[in-house]
Amino acid sequence: MGSCGRSYSLSVKQRDTIAAALPVQDHWLSMSNLDLLLPPLDVGVFFCYKKSPIPHEDSITTPVNLIKKSLAQALAPFYPFAGEVVQNSHGEPELLCNNRGVDFIHAQADVELKNIDLYHPDDSVERKLVPLKKRGVLTVQVTELNCGGLVIGCTFDHRIGDAYSINMFLTAWTEISRSRPISCLPSFRRSMVNPRRPPLMDTVYDSLFVPVSSLPPPRSYLPTNPLVSRIYYIQAKDIDQLQSNSSFNGNPKRSKLLSFIAFLWKIIAECDDGFETCKMGVVVDGRERLEQVNFDKLSLTNTKCFSMQNYFGNVLSIPYGEANSGELKEMALSQVAEMVYKFVSPAMTEEHFRGLIDWVELHRPEPAVAKIYTKTEETDGEAVVVSSGQRFPVESVDFGWGRPDFGSYHFPWGGQTGYVMPMPSVKKNGDWIVYMHLLEKHLDLVETKGRKVFKPLSPSYIGF
Repeated sequence: MGSCGRSYSLSVKQRDTIAAALPVQDHWLSMSNLDLLLPPLDVGVFFCYKKSPIPHEDSITTPVNLIKKSLAQALAPFYPFAGEVVQNSHGEPELLCNNRGVDFIHAQADVELKNIDLYHPDDSVERKLVPLKKRGVLTVQVTELNCGGLVIGCTFDHRIGDAYSINMFLTAWTEISRSRPISCLPSFRRSMVNPRRPPLMDTVYDSLFVPVSSLPPPRSYLPTNPLVSRIYYIQAKDIDQLQSNSSFNGNPKRSKLLSFIAFLWKIIAECDDGFETCKMGVVVDGRERLEQVNFDKLSLTNTKCFSMQNYFGNVLSIPYGEANSGELKEMALSQVAEMVYKFVSPAMTEEHFRGLIDWVELHRPEPAVAKIYTKTEETDGEAVVVSSGQRFPVESVDFGWGRPDFGSYHFPWGGQTGYVMPMPSVKKNGDWIVYMHLLEKHLDLVETKGRKVFKPLSPSYIGF
């Protein structure tokens, strides 16, 4: 019957390197200033299929071969994924687009999909279904399961692109697999996020980002407890209730995501760990904020191909708020939602991202990092960052045999700041899937204080 739960055996059947199907002339692609804010981090995604097509005995078009062929074709327009990151003479990372290829692993797991414990992804997914990237920019693994199930896992270098960029690639890859035209061709035009000349200095960014050289050396008192990953689901009715509560008593109607963030912040504040404050950060995508200004400045007939919606790279900022834990516990959800809105809204402008690009330019080649990811003082409270995964294209990742039965990001990034990403459920009923990478004490609070909202992911919920 095979293994069950978190532990099962996995064997590698074949390793390959998949290069772009079309020749790519070696060239350099610089990182944008916004790319340079990302440290070397890898982010994973995985998609589970209960059944993949069983080819005829004389057929060579197996699911694995189809995935490999379409990957080679997708790497032609998305050629940076077939390259590698190297340092330039200034010590900054750059992309060498040399078509070295993508490491591809074909594996077999002695387990049925219904028996994989996705609620504990550190045990069941990490380095099993989502591969460790040892080199290059992207690693792909296709794992065949007992009873015809299939899992596709990918690990990307976050410095190359954000979640929006990864989603763009995944959608195009599956469109190619189904012999359809690519709906969104990538643009690597770095001029769309160039600094102004001369760049403008604004010290407001000193509170959000910090040069690495100004950080104190690691100290022994800093916590070393590893963060733990869990996957939950939230029913649509509970999301609606959070939104209703955050907009209570005449307060402005807040978005579902903002209401969720406020609720999570209140839960984290319940932690009796001796810290007086706790921080909440929110990842903001700047594409929509930079869109109009690029249209205005381009006197071209066809500006569509230069749209920020096609831009491939990182276009992120991470504003955050810090509040007294005791006060957070006593505040109404609507009041906490108002606090979240106040620290997020200044980052949701074109000027914020233009200023951030300039700030990086004025500090280069000194690397910088988002301040919420740093913990420099013994009295610093715990911090959590929420990144919206509502654009996660789980319904679109159809290679020709149907959409996934489940999909999720997987981002055990290794720092001490928690990371949370809510995504739409493949059920298409308004439910959310929530990936959490938090300290165990915070997960305990999620499962006690938030137990009516956060439900541990189970095979029965997914329909396995």
